Amino acid sequence: MSFSFFVNIVALLFSFFVAGALLGAFFSQSIREQLARALHLERLLLDKSEHNPILRPGNHPWTAEAVLNPAATILSGRTHLVYRAIGMDGVSRLGYASSPDGITFNERLPYPIYVADSSSSLPKNLRRYSPMMYPSGGSWGGCEDPRMVVIEGRVYVTFNMFQNWMLRVGVISMSVDDFLAKRFYKWEKPIVLSHGTRDKNWVLFPEKIGGRFAILHSIIGEDDYHVRVEYADSLEEVAERDFKSPDPQKVPDKRIAWHVHTRSAGPPPIKTEKGWLVFYHANDAAEGHRYKLGAMLLDITDPTKVLYRAVTPVLVPDEHYENDGKPGIVYAGGAVVQNGNLYVYYGGADKVVCVATTPLTSFLDELVRGKEPELVEVDFAQES
Repeated sequence: MSFSFFVNIVALLFSFFVAGALLGAFFSQSIREQLARALHLERLLLDKSEHNPILRPGNHPWTAEAVLNPAATILSGRTHLVYRAIGMDGVSRLGYASSPDGITFNERLPYPIYVADSSSSLPKNLRRYSPMMYPSGGSWGGCEDPRMVVIEGRVYVTFNMFQNWMLRVGVISMSVDDFLAKRFYKWEKPIVLSHGTRDKNWVLFPEKIGGRFAILHSIIGEDDYHVRVEYADSLEEVAERDFKSPDPQKVPDKRIAWHVHTRSAGPPPIKTEKGWLVFYHANDAAEGHRYKLGAMLLDITDPTKVLYRAVTPVLVPDEHYENDGKPGIVYAGGAVVQNGNLYVYYGGADKVVCVATTPLTSFLDELVRGKEPELVEVDFAQES
């Protein structure tokens, strides 16, 4: 190779480099912003920041340490939350609050609405709450992370049962009339649905499918295009089965754009004209310590089939109230649709209860297109 030929090659490469730089400078700022938006994590929401957190730890000992991870439903024109509360003793119990608009919760009961019988199994030297340990989201036992649906006139609440250092899934229920009348002493005896040592975050579909209860018990399917759903004529029947529900922490995702681990389902599925809308928790490959919220659509008639999946997280823990506690946590447990807007209720930093919102139709349109959702400001003044 002659020296002149080598010089010509270097000159040509340098010309390509300069041309590339000039071409990059030619792009408009708006195009750059769109490219950055497609490559970086975006928040689904944020509703007006003064509304968050919507619930904080209370003055009562059973809510003194944290309130988090709420379930949600709309009944009789009000949004009802069943949330997890951590007391000074480190035990998780279920509390209740309600709102006329889904934003301002002007009713909050001063007593728990459900207490699991697990305190007797707690180690004697661990009866005091310790935020440094976090064996199960910050508590030593009790009922954790509820999800709520209404099926055929009954309210069903699934929750994680943490007892004897085991995690299982339980469900309680009562009639809608008793729930609205706050007769919480009428909860049916809990049914233990799972048999493993670390089962958690199973959710009921909000209606029967083919005349049977449907339980989404794992986001991890046989492949990227399926999830795991179990069907049964009764929940007692589910409790008698022993079916495979893999631990998501042991199954790394290799085919999802932003996942390194899928953690669990979020709120119960929401039925829409485009499919069952499901939110789920996952960790980004670049930030494995942060919980983020993904979204997908399942087939209406066969909800094991994944139709569409958002290519980026729809909610990420960037706000101070999502890091002032256990850093990097957004953990959704409830979602409702009101006046055309989707409201997602979640725990921030394992400490407080928050809400995120977006117009449902545009969110679904963007999800089907394979794009992340547009950020649309909601006028809360028109919602009330």
